[in-house]
Amino acid sequence: MIRTKRARRALTLLVCYGVIAGFVVFFLFPPYWMAITSFKTNQEIESLEGIPLIIQHGATLRHYRDLFAKTDFLLYFMNSVLVTVPVVFFSMVISVLAAYALSRLGFAGAGVIGTGVFLVYLVPDSLLFIPLFKIIGALGLLNSKWSLVLVYPTLIVPFCTWLLIGYFASIPKELDEAALVDGAGHLQMLVLIFLPVAVPGLIAATIFAFTVSWSGFLYPLAFIFSSGEQVLTTGTVTSLIKGDVYHWGGLMAGALLASLPPVLLYVFLMDYYISGLTAGSTKG
Repeated sequence: MIRTKRARRALTLLVCYGVIAGFVVFFLFPPYWMAITSFKTNQEIESLEGIPLIIQHGATLRHYRDLFAKTDFLLYFMNSVLVTVPVVFFSMVISVLAAYALSRLGFAGAGVIGTGVFLVYLVPDSLLFIPLFKIIGALGLLNSKWSLVLVYPTLIVPFCTWLLIGYFASIPKELDEAALVDGAGHLQMLVLIFLPVAVPGLIAATIFAFTVSWSGFLYPLAFIFSSGEQVLTTGTVTSLIKGDVYHWGGLMAGALLASLPPVLLYVFLMDYYISGLTAGSTKG
């Protein structure tokens, strides 16, 4: 009987580890392919001989050198930073204020408004960029990276607000009552009580905001035309695709470098991100 239980447990663990290994291989294959392609020579990339999953004729750094020397990669990187920082800041300010009002002030229709805010997030970019194009054009912001500072919060604020609503709702109401007794106002309660307690939720929302604004592709492609205003996602592609010629080594090198900031952010803040998403999705 004991041996049977041990055998079943061993088989279950084997199946679980097999499934996990399959998912790991599936999700790590794209970055692995990007990495090995970025170190291959053009001749090896274009050749159909041998095994494509390994570097057969020696690694090279030429694609990385050309990326910095022959393209405006550093300019694109700086434009992405200049867009991402204000987008994350303004999006988080709006989301925090909206989430606090919807979760703690208790006014009529707060639940309906909160649901409506989240439903706005479900509208795809492909339906929004045409009316947004009209608005951006009317404001005179076409072909400017600052147009992205205006439109990216439309993608970020609904989800972050929904996430923080759940997190704020999980905070005991006794804290509100104690603060009101001590004479604190709503802004003081938000800054001194809610924000310190909701740090994991804030970090999760900030990571989401950073990821969306850093990796956005459709809006920069639709609103920005000149090379000097491009961000990383579209600038790298337009620089390294000339007509029907694809510089795959440079594209993979650029994609790999562009993905490093979000990856590093996730690595160092993963625990906060997971706990923030869990609390936001299960409370309130």
